[in-house]
Amino acid sequence: MPVLAGQLRDRLTFEARSVIDDGYGNEVSGPWAAQFTVAARVTTSPGRETVTAQRLAGVNPVDVWVRWSEQTKNIRTEWRAVDARDPERVFAILSVTDPEEYRRQFRLLSCTLGGVS
Repeated sequence: MPVLAGQLRDRLTFEARSVIDDGYGNEVSGPWAAQFTVAARVTTSPGRETVTAQRLAGVNPVDVWVRWSEQTKNIRTEWRAVDARDPERVFAILSVTDPEEYRRQFRLLSCTLGGVS
C-alpha cells in the first residue's frame, strides 16, 4: 500500500520505559517517558485470534506508518506509541521494518491496540 505524506493525519507520541535505581543499587523499569511526537498513518487490519493461556483472545492489529528520520530510526519493540489526540489509545509495538520500496523514507510498525501497561 503506497504511503503519501498527506496521509499522515494521526499524531503519535513514542514512549520508552525509564530506568530508575530501586535504592539498593539495582536498575528497574520506571514510568513511561515520552521520546518524541510525529505525524503517522494508522490503519487497522482485520482482527485475528491468538491462543493465550489456553483461551482465545481477540487481537486488534494495526499498521503504523511514520516518516523515516533520525528520531524514528531509534524506535524499538520495547517502546509503545500513544495517540497524541486521545491518550487512551495505546499501541504495543510488535515489529519495526523498513520496507524496501520505502527505504529511508518511511518505517512500518506492526502494532496491536491496547495491551500495554
